[in-house]
Amino acid sequence: MGVPAYARQAFYWIAATAIAALTTLVLARLGASSTTAGMVFLVLVVWWATQAGIVLSIFTAVLCALCFDYFFLPPVHTLRIEGAQQWVAMFSFALSCVVVSRLSERARKQALKAEQRQADVERLYALSQEMMLFEDADKLLRDLPSAIGRIFALDGVILYVSDYDKFYSSTSGLPASVQLHMQAVTRGLNPTAAQFDGYQTTALSLGLKPVGALAWRPNTLSLEVATAVCAQVSIAVARSIAMAATTRIEAAREADRLRAALIDSLTHELRTPLTSIRAAATTLLETGGLEQAGGLDEAGRLEMVRVIDEEAERLDLLIGEAVEMAEIDANVVQVKMSSQHPRALLDQAVEESRKILAAHKVTIRPEALDGAAHGDEPAPGDKPTPGDGPAWFDPHLLGRVLRHLLENVASHTPAGSRVTLVSERSDDRLDFYVEDNGPGIDVQDLPLIFEKFYRGKRGSSRRKGSGMGLAITRAILAAHGGGIEASNASGGGARFHFWVPLIEKEPSRQ
Repeated sequence: MGVPAYARQAFYWIAATAIAALTTLVLARLGASSTTAGMVFLVLVVWWATQAGIVLSIFTAVLCALCFDYFFLPPVHTLRIEGAQQWVAMFSFALSCVVVSRLSERARKQALKAEQRQADVERLYALSQEMMLFEDADKLLRDLPSAIGRIFALDGVILYVSDYDKFYSSTSGLPASVQLHMQAVTRGLNPTAAQFDGYQTTALSLGLKPVGALAWRPNTLSLEVATAVCAQVSIAVARSIAMAATTRIEAAREADRLRAALIDSLTHELRTPLTSIRAAATTLLETGGLEQAGGLDEAGRLEMVRVIDEEAERLDLLIGEAVEMAEIDANVVQVKMSSQHPRALLDQAVEESRKILAAHKVTIRPEALDGAAHGDEPAPGDKPTPGDGPAWFDPHLLGRVLRHLLENVASHTPAGSRVTLVSERSDDRLDFYVEDNGPGIDVQDLPLIFEKFYRGKRGSSRRKGSGMGLAITRAILAAHGGGIEASNASGGGARFHFWVPLIEKEPSRQ
């Protein structure tokens, strides 16, 4: 805790009096001449001028002049001055004290200014370094007032950016009157710099273009420092606006690139089943259709019909995925919660995927015990975890997630593989697991399998997907407030774990 200013000043005055008295006593005991005493007293005045300023040095000069006259100018031990020589000596001593005090005070002030300028330059450099570290435009503007307040020891800093019509403050409170004043300063309706409600406000501009306003309190910044800070903040605001514009342009380019990739992918994927359908239909037509026996035997005609049916189903799946992705990109996915049993959700998903899982062995294990989530069989005597009651979630959205995961399992595991579905609940989450004992997921694919259009390298299968299914599941779960992750199970095979918030009471009544 620092010493109060008034206490420091009182100490200086007492110390000056004591040192002058002690110096006089020492000089008198040593029998110093008037010339020696005058030089010592002059040094004492100069020292106090450099340490405490002109006022204390004048007080010390008066005190030393009185001591000089009383103890060292004849007649001694009196305050009378007799003779021209003594008057000249006294006048010379007083004039020297005044001149030297003024010079010392000026040198002291210049030294203090130099130190202050050095500190200001260091602070401005620190501010510029902090601004260079930000790569996010919004974070730069949001944290800039706090950085200015911390570096320059200000109580409050407010930044107004006219392009966004937003205020950024280093404090929680933001007076409405100050906001209106800063907007007026930006538009040039008020002076470019003015004191208002305790805040010093200055307009920010880059060239001739106004970009906002900066306000701070208390008004401890010098004009030069305030001008430099405002210039740096103006550049930071312009940089932030440019970064935001660049981000929007890059986002638009990325959206165009993804849209083009989607069109290319869908065009390729849609043409493949259409080609098969047209080839099968052409073969049937050329051989006289299903009514005639010539050209194709019964087995051949049935094979053509099977191709048409399978490729039409694949075509329907691709169109459905494209529609789902379009809904997600348009942010029109709505979560409609209802009270459901997790087991019923798993049963329904397996039933709807019965056709694609016909060659797999499916096991449903609701409310799994610890360790059972990895597909391990429960030990004899184990009982299900209590609480397999209803929970609130959107069965339609989670059903879509499960169907996509089951289609992915069917596409990437051989016939006869085991598929395990598990549900369990923790303190705040409802967890689901979909596991298989197939070849698993390639380590290089794990970080990318939830990206749009990405297809894993391992397990190329009978069914070729569009690369959208897992991206759709992640987006649906994000809309539901949950998430998903993929890994390889310890016993082999792939393991998908997804979750949503556990809500056991009707949301509107919680």
